[in-house]
Amino acid sequence: MESMKVDAREGISPSDAQAVKKIVEAGGLLVLPTDTVYGIGADPYSTRAVNAVLAAKGRGRQMPPPVLIADPEDAARVSSQLNEVAHRLIGAFWPGALTLIVKAAEGIRFDLGDIKDTVAIRMPNHEATLGVLRAVGPLAVTSANLTGQPAATSVEEAIEYFGEGVDCYIDSGPTPGPVPSTIIDVTADVPVLLRAGMISVADIEAACGQKVLINK
Repeated sequence: MESMKVDAREGISPSDAQAVKKIVEAGGLLVLPTDTVYGIGADPYSTRAVNAVLAAKGRGRQMPPPVLIADPEDAARVSSQLNEVAHRLIGAFWPGALTLIVKAAEGIRFDLGDIKDTVAIRMPNHEATLGVLRAVGPLAVTSANLTGQPAATSVEEAIEYFGEGVDCYIDSGPTPGPVPSTIIDVTADVPVLLRAGMISVADIEAACGQKVLINK
């Protein structure tokens, strides 16, 4: 079956957003833009869909994909234990290129991989994708690339990676990549840098008022 292609260069229309929602609800895969690179994603509640995302990338369940959300308030639904550092960073950098590792809320039904007690969350600063997220809900999204290859910064590059293996491609033109989001672990009182990215450690430290540990 031929992949659906959505032109979101002027934003995503309500009808296109609903069409994407139907694809996600059916367990399909989509490629969508962010404020860093393109991502490949699916329903975070579906084991089959998440496994299909990981298989498309050539990645195992030991590396769960992050979850994109549409609003800072959604973070409290994903994690019931957001600390002061998390709240400060969310206030300073969302929407934006900051991914936070938080403790997963009890009873959350995401099936993202082998790690169950934490989840990576981000609110991207990209209006078309926020429109999708508002219509669909949270999405498990990881960078659109084969493991070990550069992340796609255009739909054309993503199509070269995945072809008809993806059910829907959302095209908003080139993204600012290839630098990814910064990943900070905020499960403890002291924030830990897990991946350097678009937001500098200095800016993170200024926002949360303390030093950041660097994961070696």
